[in-house]
Amino acid sequence: MRWSELAGKELIDIAGGERMGSLGQADLVIDPENGKVEALLLSIGSSWFGRQQEEKMIRWKHIRKIGPEMVIVEVDHPSSARES
Repeated sequence: MRWSELAGKELIDIAGGERMGSLGQADLVIDPENGKVEALLLSIGSSWFGRQQEEKMIRWKHIRKIGPEMVIVEVDHPSSARES
């Protein structure tokens, strides 16, 4: 699957049933040794009016289903990008 096909999909957390964001707004974390996608890096929140965005890293192994309109992930608490 190409990134352009994934970019328009919504990322949904199965545990909370909440929208996490659009994959078009995510960055990919790629292993430089083998070229495989390891994670998606999402910016959550708004940077308007001095509010900082929070970065969440969703490991590729937590993706459960890629559908025609959304991507379902199963993570209890997505790790902070700074923790990884």
